[in-house]
Amino acid sequence: MILFIKYLLFLLLTLSVLGAAYFSAASRRAASSEERGLKRAVMNILLGSMLVLLALMSMFLFRGSTVSVIVEAVFLVLGAFNVFSGLRSYGYYSGLGKSRPQR
Repeated sequence: MILFIKYLLFLLLTLSVLGAAYFSAASRRAASSEERGLKRAVMNILLGSMLVLLALMSMFLFRGSTVSVIVEAVFLVLGAFNVFSGLRSYGYYSGLGKSRPQR
């Protein structure tokens, strides 16, 4: 069961890295600022989930030394903050597009 969890975390980590790279490139090519903001918000959510997944992977792979527990805690806090910040930005930019009249 632990082996399945390790492979699942690795698969999710790979998907979040690839998704973050895609949305990073897409945000640089976006025409409007609203679209750029939406894509960067999704990228921020994916990067935060990547940090959380890294922390979870290190919990399963390594023994609980003091240094690894501190690194895991820092990754969890930074990842949670990035996910929250990305969700807040996504809400802002998705509402911004609806409030402006179409030309």
